[in-house]
Amino acid sequence: ESVVARVVPDQHASTLGILDGRAAFIPSVAVSFDIPADPGFVDRVIAEVADGTVRLGTATTDGLELRYIAAPIAIDDGRGVFVIAVDLRAELSQFTSAFSTYALVAAAVLVIIGLVGWLVAGRLLAPLRRLRFAAEEITGSARATRIPVTGHDDLSQLTETINGMLDRLDLALTGQRRLLDDVRHELKTPITIVRGHLELLDPTDPDDIRATRLIAIDELDRMSGLIDEIEVLAESRMVPLRRESVHSGELTSEVFAKARGMRGRDLRLATSATSVVSVDRKKIAQAWLQLVDNAIKYAPADTPILIGSVDHERSVEFWVQDAGSGVPAGLEDRVQERSVRAHAGDIAGSGLGLSIVRSIVAAHGGRVGMASSPTGTRIGFILPMESADKPVRQQVMA
Repeated sequence: ESVVARVVPDQHASTLGILDGRAAFIPSVAVSFDIPADPGFVDRVIAEVADGTVRLGTATTDGLELRYIAAPIAIDDGRGVFVIAVDLRAELSQFTSAFSTYALVAAAVLVIIGLVGWLVAGRLLAPLRRLRFAAEEITGSARATRIPVTGHDDLSQLTETINGMLDRLDLALTGQRRLLDDVRHELKTPITIVRGHLELLDPTDPDDIRATRLIAIDELDRMSGLIDEIEVLAESRMVPLRRESVHSGELTSEVFAKARGMRGRDLRLATSATSVVSVDRKKIAQAWLQLVDNAIKYAPADTPILIGSVDHERSVEFWVQDAGSGVPAGLEDRVQERSVRAHAGDIAGSGLGLSIVRSIVAAHGGRVGMASSPTGTRIGFILPMESADKPVRQQVMA
């Protein structure tokens, strides 16, 4: 009785005094529960401490799950047992509640992360889906579809790169189609001429046979020249540049020496630049000689043709000037396109010359310029000077 009266149970705990095999004493203070005076529980405790040792055990009684300690007490006129027990469910309720809350929060967080991940992944992959849809829509006859660009992240940059690739493919296909149309147009005339003369040929007339033969050979030569020019144009767009540092004055002298052997015309060297350019010597010489050939075609036979180069602030101009009738107003830019000629009825040719020049010059990062009047035409191309602190790198032609 004294022990039960003095020991104050903690929260979720209670005590019980057993005397002579029965539950005799309970705490005098308020406790969260009373240890049940269950005969089965009392008998179990008495049996456990019968050997005089303190015992620790767990029992379920009257709906309570108890963790208890039983201590035997020797009394003069009897035998007692002091029991202190803890309600496990009540003691662990805080932990159980915290774990349940954690489980619910963790599940909610997982759901939120899943939704956010799904939305973010969908947004990140949207350009790829648009790319797939755009690729499905693009055909040989419908190439205008492009992917909308939104934002400034890596996928946006990838989208811009792919749009640029589609633009280049569109340009290449357009150029290919135009080239095929030009070839068809240019080859149709000589084939028609040869066929017409062969159909009208009198096999019994030797003079007619000889005349038809000369006409056929001349037209075949023209077709062969056209094929060569188309090959040069295609090569200028596909073959990589073999750049080297070239002195502009040396290049001018070299091209002038080659040009003097063309059709015996009066060619004169006007000026020579002194700067250094990074170019493919062979292709630049080819473009310059093409300008000379054009001048020879269109300039009167008794007029001189001037060749020269001149330094500018950060570039070098390589030019040719003739004293011909000039390019008609409004055709200065168009004559640089394929199969466009300033005087189509007067001069034989495919019209690919200036297109070849423009392609080679554009691959070097330059541009073609023209100034024309009724008294003559000056045409040339401007290339950037070689930078003193920038290494020369090989560049693939566009």
